[in-house]
Amino acid sequence: MGKGEFAADPRGLILEAYRMQIGPEDCRTIFLDWALGQPADGLAEEAAELLAHYGVRQPDHPMTAILRDAASSTPPAPGRRGGRRSRHL
Repeated sequence: MGKGEFAADPRGLILEAYRMQIGPEDCRTIFLDWALGQPADGLAEEAAELLAHYGVRQPDHPMTAILRDAASSTPPAPGRRGGRRSRHL
């Protein structure tokens, strides 16, 4: 395992965010960096795992709110994204 305490956070980005006194903007940036390094499927479950561990220790930290949002979100349903037929009637 890497720097983090969990397989879901191998680089320790979420761990380090909780160690710092930072605002929501910085937490969103760190979360995005973390999310880009994760597989798309299972992202909500991994965020929930991190939230269960770190969020109870620091419920008022801005990262807790971001992880809570990520854990409770559902991916959008696949559907038509556009194309030539949708632009021209």
